[in-house]
Amino acid sequence: MLDIRFIRDNAGQVKAAAAAKKAPVDVEALLDMDRDRRRIIQEVEQLKASRNQASRDVARLKAQDGPEREGKLGLSAALITREIGDKIRKLDGELRTIEEKLEQALLAVPNVADPSVPEGNDETGNVVDRTIGDENVFDFTPRPHWELGEKLGIIDFERGVKVSGTRFYMLRGAGARLQRALIAWMLDVHTRERGYSEVYPPYIVTGKCLVGTGQLPKFADNLYHDAEEDLWLIPTAEVPVTNMYRDEVLEANDLTLKHVAYTPCFRREKMSAGKDTRGIKRGHQFDKVELVKFCLPEKSNEELEILVEDACSIPRKLGLRYRVVRLCTGDLTFASMKTYDVEVWSPGCKEWLEVSSCSNFGDFQARRANIRFRRDPKARPEYLHTLNGSGLALPRTLIAVLENYQNPDGTVAVPEALRPYMGMDVIR
Repeated sequence: MLDIRFIRDNAGQVKAAAAAKKAPVDVEALLDMDRDRRRIIQEVEQLKASRNQASRDVARLKAQDGPEREGKLGLSAALITREIGDKIRKLDGELRTIEEKLEQALLAVPNVADPSVPEGNDETGNVVDRTIGDENVFDFTPRPHWELGEKLGIIDFERGVKVSGTRFYMLRGAGARLQRALIAWMLDVHTRERGYSEVYPPYIVTGKCLVGTGQLPKFADNLYHDAEEDLWLIPTAEVPVTNMYRDEVLEANDLTLKHVAYTPCFRREKMSAGKDTRGIKRGHQFDKVELVKFCLPEKSNEELEILVEDACSIPRKLGLRYRVVRLCTGDLTFASMKTYDVEVWSPGCKEWLEVSSCSNFGDFQARRANIRFRRDPKARPEYLHTLNGSGLALPRTLIAVLENYQNPDGTVAVPEALRPYMGMDVIR
């Protein structure tokens, strides 16, 4: 959520950000509500001042003697209890209504891009910052993962669809083992080498948590919801991990906090209908290792660069060719102010696959979730900055491993880093 004072002072910038992110926001209507709110608050304060003055007049009259005392006292008391009191109650009701509307309007306003973000209308405006590693040279035509998976008996599309419907699949045997090995290994890398603290969070959260991270109310249609108890399946571990500190005030000396969590993720892929229908690239359920940071505002851009390097350590250790892409203004998510995507090359699919999206949200999520910090014990609480990124997402990392390590006979070599976790060198 943006600070209303920021919107007042930077209305043009907010309008441009909303247009770039294709968010239907009426900034002028929002500012009109804000002006009405401040006007009502001023009127109430003036009326309360008048009521206080009348109370003082009553007290002064009580101390007087004379035949006019009772009459004057009665008129002053009536003024307090009826006219001013009624006006204040009426205005308080109007204020509650307008504040509720303003709150909903503010929740619909997207974050504003950092000045360093390149301008662009969509993904075609993204900038490739760097590419690491050479493309594998095969002396045969590399197969896509759906062919490899079926031939090896490690991906079962037919039974996944039979059990749960389209965009579901089953990993079997060494395929399931490879997925589990990747998750365990990635968690170990981030905790043992990159300094993250592991969290095992709930996979179901309250709606308030999703408001805090920015998925609600805008993306309700893409989430799985238990309407009876008003609980939601998480679309990413970002949601429960960020909300760990909701409504808390942290100490500056404890920042930066770095957490890593593995969870399954659940998303109704309505916005991607017709895309990536072959293979396991896009599904309603997938696994992900997520990195989440809480830091001082002045450190967040520096922490973003470190976060990207944390994510990149995984494809580098796996020996995969990868690149880092800086997203343009038109391709940023609703809540992000700056994002880098990490993509790995898959020679069977013949495309770059996004395996991590590392974002700096500034204080956008912290305002929505009310996460603050103090610079010293007597200081006024301030909103901290939040960041997150995948470290990495599955099944796309699994796809890249299968397609890059395939052999001419259809077997797949296990990357050296994963062999202690797999207990095998080759998937046959």
